[in-house]
Amino acid sequence: MEQKREQWGSRWGFILAAMGSAVGLGNIWRFSYAMGDGGGSAFLIIYLLSVLLIGFPVMLIEFSIGRRAQTDAVDAFKKIAPKTGWVVAGGMGVLAAFLILSFYGVIGGWSLRYTMAYVTGGITGDSSEFFGGFISSAVSPVLWQFLFMAITIAIVYLGVQKGIELSSKWMMPILSILLVLLAVYSLTLGGAQEAFAFMFQPDWEAFTDPSVYISAMGQAFFTLSLGMGAMLTYASYLDPSARLTSSAAIIIGLDTLFALVAGLVIFPALFAFGLDPAEGPGLVFVVLPNIFEALGGVGALVGFAFFLLLSMAAISSAISLLEVAVAYFIRKLNMSRKKVTLIVGLIIFLLGVPSSLSQGAVEITIFGASFLDFMDAFTGNLLLPLGGLIMVLFVGWTWTKKEVLHHGDIEDNAFGPAYLLTAKFVAPIAILFVLIIGLINW
Repeated sequence: MEQKREQWGSRWGFILAAMGSAVGLGNIWRFSYAMGDGGGSAFLIIYLLSVLLIGFPVMLIEFSIGRRAQTDAVDAFKKIAPKTGWVVAGGMGVLAAFLILSFYGVIGGWSLRYTMAYVTGGITGDSSEFFGGFISSAVSPVLWQFLFMAITIAIVYLGVQKGIELSSKWMMPILSILLVLLAVYSLTLGGAQEAFAFMFQPDWEAFTDPSVYISAMGQAFFTLSLGMGAMLTYASYLDPSARLTSSAAIIIGLDTLFALVAGLVIFPALFAFGLDPAEGPGLVFVVLPNIFEALGGVGALVGFAFFLLLSMAAISSAISLLEVAVAYFIRKLNMSRKKVTLIVGLIIFLLGVPSSLSQGAVEITIFGASFLDFMDAFTGNLLLPLGGLIMVLFVGWTWTKKEVLHHGDIEDNAFGPAYLLTAKFVAPIAILFVLIIGLINW
């Protein structure tokens, strides 16, 4: 018997779930250190322009494919363009989501471990030694990775409405409240003036650095969960008559706001304690715990709130990654959601174990990089931009003008001509640029 396809219970359920997919470790962890490396305001300006000019149209393109096809990422291309090679984009999306979640679960497990550390009193002493000792263990990181994946599997196991939608409806408000409270507290630490200057006063010299453009454009593309089939899959659970344009605008607007407020959580604290904002990937797990310890008695509470925020953001993204693979295999294997979720989730967990062990417990390298770093680079530099590029070319160059405008919900809209231009030329060129530079720097 063919499985009956699920749908969202409400439009806001879809918006919150899609926002949860976009809001993840990238908004809190990667955005802050990428902005620090990119010189602050210059990075931010380019990022915002990229979100507006590239992110919004590409998200709308993914939405239009998913809602039109009403099926998973692979079958969507088979259904719309049967017996053509465009299906490779769907396959890349499923593969990317599968591989990303394998190492994303490892980092999500780190977040849960730190959350528990602050429940029991916080991290005292040298935070770099704590972090190094933790990730170099052969057992503890894998156990926390398993816990993170178990939570993710449980949510997807319950289904679109009872699992993904319901969890998003309570996680996203809690995330927002925690973020605002942490930002307000951080602004009282004494580094607010320097943080505002760093984030919002342009350093014109930084605009001459090509790496800032690449970093900002890449962040804009990846933070919105584009190219991995997540937005396409989520849109496939929409009613065919559901509106897309306003939903995409709300999701992108809230996701961008979330990243900005996350910057107001981290940068004032860094400047208040005289630390360099360009601390790099170790910012969250090494630098911030030192700040929380320096805050004294309130530090454990602030640290708990921050890592709870980080863990929930990671889970909200992880469920969208798992759903991409689950939706595909439900149709492919014609099995129940519960069975597929358990099987796929377990396989992804096992695939993630080498990523966990490669951080210090066992030397597992591919082309000189740790297993985790290789998986990150392979998906981020190749699969995501290539999959996204093919999706954009598919809509921009194989759909008629009427189809593009109709399925994007922008018929008789002043934005229509600009959207067509972006779909055919601007977005493909920009994504190709990010793809080439990413491969060169890999």
